[in-house]
Amino acid sequence: MAKQGCNLILHGRTEEHLEKVLKEVRDLGVKAYPAPCELSDLNAVEEMLKRIDDMGVQVDLILNNAGIQIAYRTEYLETPVSDYEESFKINTIAPMMVVYHFLPGMVSRGFGRIVNTTSGIRREPEQAGWILLLSMTERT
Repeated sequence: MAKQGCNLILHGRTEEHLEKVLKEVRDLGVKAYPAPCELSDLNAVEEMLKRIDDMGVQVDLILNNAGIQIAYRTEYLETPVSDYEESFKINTIAPMMVVYHFLPGMVSRGFGRIVNTTSGIRREPEQAGWILLLSMTERT
């Protein structure tokens, strides 16, 4: 995106994790802003969104690429509920909080793009919340 001339707001768990990529994209001549946040902490997500608003920049494109697999499980019946809760906060709720926050501005300006990606879990669907997958399958 930076090579295409896009200014960037970059998310990472900590600002230290962002230092290298911030330098790389700034060296390409674009503006880049850090937005550190632990996505499992939904209050921290709200705080991050407020800090982004305070930057005074317009968000025209969102690329949601956050994702986590809490643990690799083969004994599915032993999966604790907390694994699902943590995964759902990071993989679903936090990205949707970001989308819902910036989407109204995109609509009012008549322009915006939102891209939600996933990981290689498509090759191991047994590692996902299969109730959600079943529900999605039933709707198609």
